[in-house]
Amino acid sequence: MALLGAEFAMKDLGPLSFFVGIVVSRDANGMFLSQKQYATENIERAGMANCSSCPTPVDTKPKLNASKDSPYEDPTKYCSLAGALQYLTFTRPDISYAVQQICLHMHDPRNEHMSALKHILRYLQGTLSYGLHLYKSSFNKLISYTDADWGGCPDTRRSTSGYCVFLGDNLISWSSKRQPTLSCSSAEAEYR
Repeated sequence: MALLGAEFAMKDLGPLSFFVGIVVSRDANGMFLSQKQYATENIERAGMANCSSCPTPVDTKPKLNASKDSPYEDPTKYCSLAGALQYLTFTRPDISYAVQQICLHMHDPRNEHMSALKHILRYLQGTLSYGLHLYKSSFNKLISYTDADWGGCPDTRRSTSGYCVFLGDNLISWSSKRQPTLSCSSAEAEYR
């Protein structure tokens, strides 16, 4: 550390409490990472500050597809809000799948896609206090889970796969994405 300090001008800013929009709170059990203010700002930017909340981030209807619905009037706003939701997935793994689904349609957003995006914002409105808790743990086992919906995309028949990785009790990595190629079996997902 002394060598780094000699080479680069460094200053101790104390314990981390805020970094790139993520608030870090410490307690006896560990750390809690939250983007409540960022989520609130994006709900307001979408004009939904007084919206009612909903219990899940996705509608229970079938998956979104390349709808024949009319194009959304402001594609730039759609892309901006979808990108903001992507940033929220850093501390909100519960919205990863739903955000992945709306981001598939950023190139040609339709009214149906904007409705799905607003559904996520309504879910966030009711869960603003959620975040990512990192616990102190002596348990250091690495555990991973993965799954895929075989041929689930109604347009391309590609699978959407997802995974999450825990180190002890702590969720340290997660993802949900559509696979790049069409697969005739689920063997690849099962192998992973």
